[in-house]
Amino acid sequence: KKTQTRLILIKNTIFEKKKELKPVVLFITPPFTQLNTPYPATAYLKGFLNTQDINSYQTDLGIEVILSLFSKKGIESIFSTIEEKKLTLSKNANRIFKLKTQYINTIEPTISFLHDTNPTLAYLISERNYLPEASRFYQLEDLEWAFGTLGIRDKARHLATLYLEDISDLIIEAIDPHFGFSRYAERLGRSASTFSELHRALNEAPSYIDFILFEHLNHYITEKKPDLVAITAPFPGNLYSAFRCGKWIKENHPNISVSLGGGYANTELRSLKEPLVFDFVDYITLDDGEAPLLNLLEHIQGKREIQLLKRCFTREKGEVIYHNGSTSPDFKQKDTGTPDYSDLPLKKYLSVIELANPMHRLWSDGRWNKLTLAHGCYWGKCTFCDISLDYIKTYEATTAKILVDRIETLIKTTGNNGFHFVDEAAPPALMRELALEILRRKLTVVWWTNIRFEKSFTKDLSKLLAQSGCIAISGGLEVASDRLLSLIKKGVTVSQVATVAANLTEAGIMVHAYLMYGFPTQTAQETIDSLENVRQLIELGVIQSGYWHQFAMTVHSPIGMNPEEYNVINTQTNAGSFANNDLDHKDPTGCDHSLFSEGLKKSLYNYMHGIGFEIGLQQWFDFKIPRTTIPRKFIAKAIDSSDPNAHFNANSKVRWIGILPNFKIVKKEKKGKIIEHAEFSFFSSKEDKIIQTNKKLGEWISGFLPLITIEHSSSLTFGMMKESYPPNQLEDFDAFIQSDLFFELQNWGLIIL
Repeated sequence: KKTQTRLILIKNTIFEKKKELKPVVLFITPPFTQLNTPYPATAYLKGFLNTQDINSYQTDLGIEVILSLFSKKGIESIFSTIEEKKLTLSKNANRIFKLKTQYINTIEPTISFLHDTNPTLAYLISERNYLPEASRFYQLEDLEWAFGTLGIRDKARHLATLYLEDISDLIIEAIDPHFGFSRYAERLGRSASTFSELHRALNEAPSYIDFILFEHLNHYITEKKPDLVAITAPFPGNLYSAFRCGKWIKENHPNISVSLGGGYANTELRSLKEPLVFDFVDYITLDDGEAPLLNLLEHIQGKREIQLLKRCFTREKGEVIYHNGSTSPDFKQKDTGTPDYSDLPLKKYLSVIELANPMHRLWSDGRWNKLTLAHGCYWGKCTFCDISLDYIKTYEATTAKILVDRIETLIKTTGNNGFHFVDEAAPPALMRELALEILRRKLTVVWWTNIRFEKSFTKDLSKLLAQSGCIAISGGLEVASDRLLSLIKKGVTVSQVATVAANLTEAGIMVHAYLMYGFPTQTAQETIDSLENVRQLIELGVIQSGYWHQFAMTVHSPIGMNPEEYNVINTQTNAGSFANNDLDHKDPTGCDHSLFSEGLKKSLYNYMHGIGFEIGLQQWFDFKIPRTTIPRKFIAKAIDSSDPNAHFNANSKVRWIGILPNFKIVKKEKKGKIIEHAEFSFFSSKEDKIIQTNKKLGEWISGFLPLITIEHSSSLTFGMMKESYPPNQLEDFDAFIQSDLFFELQNWGLIIL
């Protein structure tokens, strides 16, 4: 009895000590998301766990699989597999196969070049005698003009990208039909209302790509020995691989818990009922991951009952159960920590150039640290958007100080000063404070983000953003029709979008427009008029790139929840047991929207390459379309008629973001009299200029400008500026702000915010 009691005590002691040990978490991003930069979800959560003193590791299996596949060993294996299968290949695939020696010998130098560690190879690639070429290169005759705007290294990266795409075509035809650089088996995850097709695919023999995936997964499981593997599936294109990872772990390491989260779960799996999903994972969490993750770790340690988990699905007795009994609040943005990109091979990502368009390439070129300015959307009204979901409806801004602290930390830890703020719509006021804080700390930052084209983006705010390092903006123009923009509740007009885009472009910021067609009740006339507006915007150079997508009605959007209010019929018969997001619907009053898809995309592709503006809209379509009702100069007139000073009001902040000019009083003798006037010497990195004015006004300007510099942290307003304006001038203040002198001050650094 004494021995038994002692053994029980020892066992209990071991269990209690195990509960005290902090678990180890392995975060996984499965194939595939992006080639040029890591998807940020795992970095966000790793940064959060750092604040909780919990060990975690992360891996982007997508880039690791790509680098294995596109290596000398990987390419040799592909050709060997094709030889073993004795496949009948298409003409294009057969050409690639016949050139296998060239592909084997060029793959690793080319990958090294795309890592930016072998830059001199650009000269060989650009001559087009080094890389083997197949069908992807056939388009180059049409794009040859673009190379005049690209440097040698950019031209070479574009050619190297086509080379990789040729190999990709071979893989899809002969090795794995599901392959894609930024997605894998996407069709299986898209609109999968039932789990049956995905379940069937997961129970088939692993694919060629799967075996490469397992090799890397095994390495991390063996080395890190995690208690929990947390998998993020942001898109349909990496859902299959997410479940493949889960299945492999459960078969080979059943003691390890597996959870799934990310954008796909947050939108598609909110009404999950399919128990078979839990043959592959143990837990599925929704929305912000910090609090659910902590609760889950406590449960795994035996410190929390399962019913007290937060926003978490599990399977119990063969049924899917949703647990949300936790009283733990979600963490404020200020408490989530700085994203941590350690463990990820940041120098091994591939900068590729799919299109020569300088704005469009940002999604595939360059290594970007990803941050969020604010949680959710400050607007939250668009009828097509999932505004009922937490990641959009719960708006919480971060402070500029915290953001720039995180920026400085990431620059130090990653060695990169490029940032992509991945907000739904970045708030203009916070962007203003962010820009001021970046300038105040004298940081070199290159950044871009997504916005609403609202009137807050004046010429002056655009200048400030550009000065702080903003190089590009993307935003939703959606359907370029005022009637439909009003119905969508976008809160903008076509003229306003044109003015904002012109302000940003004039400041040197590139602009990308998200475009929509097929919104309920949209007519053929409105579609063609939208295209004409887009044509004029790009021809004038105020929008540099865009992307058309067809409207999809989702269950979490206002139009999906109340279709009758928008004259649309929900034809979805019943909810599926697996994914539920896109809704089948019928638009009884609009046109057949699918007819316009090819013509819209073809015309936009040409416009983005600077050609086709003179072509009549009819020529983009193979069916009869209505003539546009948009006046030829509509966009130009909208821009010209806007008042750049319309936003001035008494509470507007006044700032000087340029170099303070030198000031002196110059004396001149004229007809025996000494005449004094003020002289300012302005300087910038590109030019300098001398401007003269009367003495009293010059003295006021020279005294006022130092008070509103970035370093001064001034709270001076436009109203205060007006009150301090010296009396007895030849012109009053209102005339002064319309004068050439005031215009020059604006050119050299005066902004009104």
